[in-house]
Amino acid sequence: MPNSEKEYNGYLIDHLRLLKRIEAVTKDNEALKVIAFERDFIEQKLYQKPPLLNS
Repeated sequence: MPNSEKEYNGYLIDHLRLLKRIEAVTKDNEALKVIAFERDFIEQKLYQKPPLLNS
């Protein structure tokens, strides 16, 4: 489990990179829809306002 917001954000960015790599090699339209769906959820967490911690 991440210990800080910065570490958690790094974890989310890793997930986005993984989705991008999978997207680059798939031709299945259904899979691409699922990837886009998952990307939306990850980006919601990554770019949330206000951030997890108030600095």
